[in-house]
Amino acid sequence: MNKKTVRRILDTLAEMFPEAHCELHHSNPFELLIAVVLSAQATDRKVNEVTKELFKKYKTPWDYVSVPLAELENDIRHIGLYRSKAKNIQALCRALIEEHNGEVPREHEQLTKLAGVGRKTANVVVSNAFGVPAIAVDTHVERVSKRLGLANKKDSVLEVEKKLMKAVPREEWTQTHHRLIFFGRYHCKAQKPACDSCPLADICKEQNRTRGRGVS
Repeated sequence: MNKKTVRRILDTLAEMFPEAHCELHHSNPFELLIAVVLSAQATDRKVNEVTKELFKKYKTPWDYVSVPLAELENDIRHIGLYRSKAKNIQALCRALIEEHNGEVPREHEQLTKLAGVGRKTANVVVSNAFGVPAIAVDTHVERVSKRLGLANKKDSVLEVEKKLMKAVPREEWTQTHHRLIFFGRYHCKAQKPACDSCPLADICKEQNRTRGRGVS
């Protein structure tokens, strides 16, 4: 994709969602880390419902490891995969205590060593908590990137991330990540995307494939 088209996409997203931001409620890096771990295969809305009470009860890594696993499971039971997430949260909290003095590390490599923390989670934390430019590829970012031709349909999540990092200026990585999420969450949805009102419909790969099949 040429730079002119990339610039058009970025500028359009900026016009549509100028205030795009992380919608997971948090007040510090540790709360953000816990919220992102909980968000795997769960909506931000559901995570925020659970963390509203969770963050009142658990404020530090020591709080999470001081309770039985079953109690933590019960506290997050309304979140999908809550048993494995509870186990990972206690494990990552122990690592924070034993290896980082209870603090969330700022380095991407150190974050991905924590239980339940992959590239996406680490990218969200370093960019939102510490201001380090990063692009976290979730389901919305992957879908939108492939539809708009910023990545190929068969690209892996890592390949999508690398292509976005190459196409988007580094100083715009974090904001572009948020805007791609908002675009995918509120406009270019997985089901029933708002194609008729989309200012980028003419470059949409999905639309072009549909036209190529002769489907109106």
